[in-house]
Amino acid sequence: MNALSLLSLASVLVPFVAALIIVVSPRRFAKGICISAAAIATALTLGVWSQLAGSGSDSLVVNFLALNDVAIFGFVFDKVSVLLAPCFVGIGLLISIYSVGYLNAGNREHADAPRRRFYAFFTVFIGAMAGLVYSSTVLGQLVFFEVTGACSWALIGYYDTETARKSAMKALILTHIASLGLYAAAGILFFNTGTFETSAIAGLGESAKTACLILILIAAWGKSAQLPFYMWLPSAMEAPTPVSAYLHGASMVKVGVAVFARALIGAGTVPLSVGWVVVVGGILTCLFAFFMYLPQKDMKRLLAFSTISQLAYIFLGFGFYIFGSDLALQGSVMHIFNHAFTKTLFFLIAGAFSYTMGTRMLPKLKGVLKKQPLLGVGFGIAALSIAGAPPMNLFFSKYVIFCGGIEAAGSNPILMAIVIIALIETIGCFAWFLKWTGSVLFGEPSETVAKSQAVPRPMVAVFVVLIVMVMASSFIAAAWLG
Repeated sequence: MNALSLLSLASVLVPFVAALIIVVSPRRFAKGICISAAAIATALTLGVWSQLAGSGSDSLVVNFLALNDVAIFGFVFDKVSVLLAPCFVGIGLLISIYSVGYLNAGNREHADAPRRRFYAFFTVFIGAMAGLVYSSTVLGQLVFFEVTGACSWALIGYYDTETARKSAMKALILTHIASLGLYAAAGILFFNTGTFETSAIAGLGESAKTACLILILIAAWGKSAQLPFYMWLPSAMEAPTPVSAYLHGASMVKVGVAVFARALIGAGTVPLSVGWVVVVGGILTCLFAFFMYLPQKDMKRLLAFSTISQLAYIFLGFGFYIFGSDLALQGSVMHIFNHAFTKTLFFLIAGAFSYTMGTRMLPKLKGVLKKQPLLGVGFGIAALSIAGAPPMNLFFSKYVIFCGGIEAAGSNPILMAIVIIALIETIGCFAWFLKWTGSVLFGEPSETVAKSQAVPRPMVAVFVVLIVMVMASSFIAAAWLG
């Protein structure tokens, strides 16, 4: 094995081994083991990035397991996988640090003691995300796809209330119904090509390729909470905020877009019929999510529908790529990267409101900037980024996606109409988040805000890192993707 394979395999295995150690160790060691494993895995994924950058190669596939010359399990290293893996694993590290401050008796909304169950499943989640991003075969994706589903079920139901258990089961059932598409796609791919490698999709005939990609798209819609599978994501707000942040920022919902991006990269020329399914599904989800988050007063539910909308932009970019715009695919990958940092910051700010003030209901929050300057700055930067305001990161990736959409539309009036509708939705999103920014941040502190307590230091450190990344991530992604 070369250095790339060893580093990447270790980045997946370390969290899994650490989770086993957490299970058999005293509870007081759980958080330290989780943070250490996440830190090591993050360093390893950055090592993979460094190795690929120094190799002069654009793409490399390493097979770890084969049966009669059929690749069962392997990793692919290219500009997409080595960009997303450190992002997803690194955010896992930040959230595990944040959880030290959040999961304790001082939490005014959910007083709790850190349990091994939380840290064990969370650590496995981190390893599974690295494995999924690197996987070069559909079977490998399926394994990690299912592991993330199991982890999300355990973590959404963490508080063990009736509502939490129902929400966890809803997420498990809906995403596993959608995952049947990935199973069927694997069957089509193997039956027609004799391999499970995603790069073999390019060798399929048009009808088989169409069926394979549509089935993978269905699985992606399920994990990324797009219509008609969106219902599990708002319900998942029953989870502790660190879990919600990881689900929305860098794990569960990003599984879908990562799997479909890998399929498109390996598919070569994609039938336009697939493109129409992707863009129509994307624009319908985008509009639906926008109208659904307008009446929300609970900050986490507002952010849940916002996540659905932001992921719809990524699918729109995938659709524009199918219609001929390479720029749109780059914009979508950049949006996956950028959105991970922004949405993680926003959810963790919501968790800090709950921790320090005992609520995350937006009408009760006023004058935050005066009483809690760091939380106010974090809220403002995250809100403006989601709204697509420069110089925050999501402005740049949205801009690239829309440029790609205009490039792809050309003289196609229907496709151009979809681009224009998406632009109008973006303006509406900007106005709505600007409204809440003004309402929450400015003026004299409300009674709820005035009685807030200090933010724990681990949470403060994480906020600082995420604020910097929201401002800088688009430049990192643009430089890497070219």
